[in-house]
This record gives sequence, C-alpha cells and structure tokens, in this order.
Amino acid sequence: MIEEVLPDAVVAVESRAGDAADHAPLHPEEETVVAKAVEKRRREFTAVRACARQAMEKLGVPPQPVLPGERGAPRWPEGLIGSMTHCDGYRAAALTRATDLASLGIDAEPHGPLPDGTLDSVSLPAERKRLAALAAGRPAVHWDRLLFSAKESVYKAWFPLTGKWLDFEEADIHFHPAPGTSPQGRFRAELLVPGPLVGGRRIGCFEGRWIIRQGLVVTATTVPHP
Repeated sequence: MIEEVLPDAVVAVESRAGDAADHAPLHPEEETVVAKAVEKRRREFTAVRACARQAMEKLGVPPQPVLPGERGAPRWPEGLIGSMTHCDGYRAAALTRATDLASLGIDAEPHGPLPDGTLDSVSLPAERKRLAALAAGRPAVHWDRLLFSAKESVYKAWFPLTGKWLDFEEADIHFHPAPGTSPQGRFRAELLVPGPLVGGRRIGCFEGRWIIRQGLVVTATTVPHP
C-alpha cells in the first residue's frame, strides 16, 4: 500500500503486527535504545527497522543499524534518505538514494476520527473550512485524521532539510481527491514560514499523496531536487 503513494525511485517495505519482523534481531546499538522499553514499543521499534533493512538490501546497501538522532529522526547510511512510520498493527519504511530525492516523509494512522478537540490544535481555520466542504462530498473519509497524517509526513520531510521544528499551524494543507470514489489523491502543503534551501533554491511548498485502505490512512511527502 505504501508504494502506491511514493515515486518509483523509492523502495518501501511494510509489515503487519504479528509478522516475523516483530521479532527480527536488533543490532547491539539498537538494543541499548529499547533496553527499558515496554513490549509494544519494542515490537514496533524492531519491526520498522527490519523493514528499513530490507529496503537497504533492495537498494544494494548492506543492512545497518538505524539509530534515532536529533528529535528522534532516524539516521540513515551515507547516500540514503528515508522515513519510517508505525501505528497500531502497521509498520513501514521507505528509502531512496540521496541523488534521487532531496527528502521524503511517510506516515500511517488508523482511519478513524481524531480525539475530540484535537483538530483545532493541529489545523488552521481555513483548513477546517476546506475539510468541512470535503466531508460534505465524501463523508466516509475521516478528513481530520488525514490532515493530521499529512502534516506528520510533511514534518518528516521538512526536518532533515532544516533541523528545525515545524508547527502544525506553519503548513497549510490543500487536499485534491482523485476522480471517482476511490479514497486517494494528492495534497499540497504551503509553508507559512521560510522554507528550506534545496539546491540553492528556497522551497515554498511540499507535494504529497494519500490513500485510505484496510482501515489505515497513509500519506507520503516527497521533495525533489530542483
């Protein structure tokens, strides 16, 4: 599923809870990170890294540890960029060569409404107005959860380029559903703060894709080289 929202240059691997990836071996450095973690956290940490190592192999890169860096962002082998995500029952990793993309971010969420009051804290008034209009036409989609996921994937693509936090209210998301009834489409994130410099050019917006399937919302943001 995750591959459907990513360009061909990106290798993606996903797993479900209970798969063998939940019990894959960790590198000693990774073991240290989750030495005191609860079992659920350990399984997610393990499985998503197993996915990442499979993606490395597909790119012809020897499998290596994936350790958390600043703000928990994964540190990738030299020459690669990537992103990881996990939620209840689902884990995925996406990697590509740094020559193919400047940055990318993925996110998966359960397809259900956000907790009461959460939408107001993660969205702009204009976004809420647009979501209401979208919901009138496609009420089966939990647009609030989709917005949250899109902003998460935007942040994951933003941070490696800037090393800075991006607040929920600093990106304005516009959704563009695909024609027909299939719950998928594209989105555009207008950055409301100075964007990152990529190849000497200031980037003012990020582009992404989304899909809803099997009880999940999946979003991906990719930043091409100029």
